[in-house]
Amino acid sequence: MAKPSISPDTEVADAYRPVPLYRVVLLDDNDHTYDYVIEMLQRIFIFSLEQAYHHAEEVDRVGRTALITCELPEAEFARDQIHSYGRDARLPRSQGSMAAVVEPAG
Repeated sequence: MAKPSISPDTEVADAYRPVPLYRVVLLDDNDHTYDYVIEMLQRIFIFSLEQAYHHAEEVDRVGRTALITCELPEAEFARDQIHSYGRDARLPRSQGSMAAVVEPAG
């Protein structure tokens, strides 16, 4: 069997190039309760009660919280899941879902 060879026209890939990572960041507002945030995070991200509470507290205190870091397609999907979760039925003034953004992790 012949050994494979590289022809002069073949480009050899450089060293390993890491895939860029992105963060899904939940943004604060005053139209959702802690219970809503905790429930949403447990359902979408399968966070424990403790993890979900930590993020709910952080988004309330800081105005944002990074939920996950992953590749772009997964980050966009997670953001879209947050955007489609719906209003907080516990709070009459709530008109829709919470806001989230995708940003480069690096």
